Formats: sequence, structure tokens, C-alpha cells
Amino acid sequence: MPRRTLVLASASPARLGLLRAAGFDPLVLVSGDAEDGVAGLPAPEAARTLAARKASAVARRLAPAVAAGAVLMERTGGAPLPVHDGTLVLGCDSVLSFAGEVRGKPRGCDQAVAWWRGYRGRSGTLVTGHAVVEVGSGRTAAGVAQTTVRFGDPGDAEIDALVATGEPLAVAGGFTIDGRCGPFVDGIDGDHGTVVGLSLPTFRALVGELGVAVSELWAP
Repeated sequence: MPRRTLVLASASPARLGLLRAAGFDPLVLVSGDAEDGVAGLPAPEAARTLAARKASAVARRLAPAVAAGAVLMERTGGAPLPVHDGTLVLGCDSVLSFAGEVRGKPRGCDQAVAWWRGYRGRSGTLVTGHAVVEVGSGRTAAGVAQTTVRFGDPGDAEIDALVATGEPLAVAGGFTIDGRCGPFVDGIDGDHGTVVGLSLPTFRALVGELGVAVSELWAP
């Protein structure tokens, strides 16, 4: 079998950056699926469901190319990669479990401000769902990673300035730790990657369930 091709079913630059830093250089194909339909589900189930939906949607788009034989797909700024029946699609989605609520991205600035004012001095759990689909066989492995996040105590003016940057509007729970939000997070208990949006140990475990070593997915 040719070297395994990895496809990231996410537009998140943070997830792509994590994978590249770890030696992977995936194709990026965004599923376009709406992040809805999970109201009422516990945070782990909501995150896993959304991740599986993304990965499955992209795998279905690739299936005709695989059935037609090895096809080279061009990547912006990178060499072509072969798409074959051993291609793996990785989908991820994150939510924040906080005070009995499951939070995705804020609906607007007012909600982001209200959330941050409520976070001060408290903790939540960032839950990231992961799903890996092997395109040719359709085999799937899915799981979640959870990390406790301990928030700081930013003042109202700091929160207003943070939300005005737009950063909190693009991320689950209205925060991350690898950008402007970072100074307002006192610490975490668990895997840093989970909060950024992709747990590399969880990814390794899931591809292992499919009989694949992560080294088969490293860039040459």
C-alpha cells in the first residue's frame, strides 16, 4: 500500500498547526456541515457526534475518487498527495461544558462578553471529539478527550477588548489558549491539544484502532 494520506476535515488553522508541528502534512477538506442538531446531548456525545459527521461527510466526497483509482489531489503550497482506499479522514469538534451548559461558539459579541464575565475565577471542561474514517473500507474509530480549564479574573474592560478582536467568536466556549485569550486562562489540567482542538494522543489511539501507526501518516 502507498504511504497513507491524511485528510483533515476542518478549517481550523490551530488544528492544522498542531498536526504540522507533529510531523504530519494533511490535505484540508472542509465538510461544510452545520454544527447543530446536538442540543440536549451531554458534552462528550455532542462533540463526538459533530466530529463523526464532519469526517464522514468528507470521506463520502472522496469515495468516488478512490473507487476510480489513485488520484492526485493538489494542495495549496504543497506537493500532491495520492488518495487511495487507505486514506484516513480526521474530523474534530470541540465544546465547553460549563455550569451545566454545553457551549459551542458564541452567537455574538454580547453572548461572548456574558460568558467571559461568568468564567471569572471558575473552571470548565473543554471536550474535543475526534473521528477517523478510512475512506476505502468505511471503518471508523471515534473518541473524546477532556481537559479542565481554570479561568483567570479579567476585568470588564479587558473582556470588552478581547471580544472586540473577534477571536472569541470563532472558538468553542468563546476562548482558546493559543491566542489573545491565553493571558486570561490561569491553567489547565489535561492535554493542551484538547483545548486547542486536537488531542494528538487521542488521534494516535484512534488510528491504532484501525491498525495504522501514526508514523505511516508522517510527511516524508
